[in-house]
Amino acid sequence: MSISQPILKLARLNGQPEIFYSIQGEGKSAGVPSVFVRTSLCNLHCIWCDTDYTWNWEGTPFVHVNDARPGYQKFDKKAWIARCSAAEVAERVLAYPARNVVLTGGEPMMQQPALVELMRLLRQHDPAYRFEVETNGTLLPQPDFEAFIDQYNVSPKLANSNNPERLRERPAVYRHFAQNPKAWFKFVVTQAEDLAEVLRLQERYYIAAEKIWLMPEGNTRQALARRRRWLVEVCKAHGFRYTDRLHVQIWGSRKGV
Repeated sequence: MSISQPILKLARLNGQPEIFYSIQGEGKSAGVPSVFVRTSLCNLHCIWCDTDYTWNWEGTPFVHVNDARPGYQKFDKKAWIARCSAAEVAERVLAYPARNVVLTGGEPMMQQPALVELMRLLRQHDPAYRFEVETNGTLLPQPDFEAFIDQYNVSPKLANSNNPERLRERPAVYRHFAQNPKAWFKFVVTQAEDLAEVLRLQERYYIAAEKIWLMPEGNTRQALARRRRWLVEVCKAHGFRYTDRLHVQIWGSRKGV
């Protein structure tokens, strides 16, 4: 591997970089066959995160709901990060037939320069490649990154994530994405009280209702079912979109699907 090549830090799953072919399970593109590239590292630490192996490292103070689960341990950072060149990742992505690529994480926008190189290589191979990025809405896109991205799936964190407000709410970034025609907002809702926070953010940053998706928090079919009916009614009342988690409905809480 040439040291001059951009290096991506990807999540490692079953000994391999987590790159897989599935369908988009959430938001505006739900149901679209897609190749997922899961980056490691995150600048937030959500208490209910289902990809905590991308940030919940040994020796860190972060709290997670799995702390109560017998045998749960924080992750060895070296063992759970795969270092790959952009060219290596592109080769793996090219092995799949889909041309919709979802850059997910962790927080992918922590690694914008290396992702730009990945997207450049894929578009060089086939201009039909389309790129979505899943982001927590705390980092501004760099111009070259913005030029490649077709869709921002912005998932700002609410108080239910257990992240302090000073970290999870960055006004300049909110304003940027609220005005960006490629950006769509997805809020993870755990209880009815979360709605007041969503409405406050919508009003503060002038987010159009049709750009907002509400998604029930849950890693099991049962948890999603408990929140689904009342959340659909909230969407109907406020003109928001509802999104489920199709991958959880189909495969449960399995990784890499």
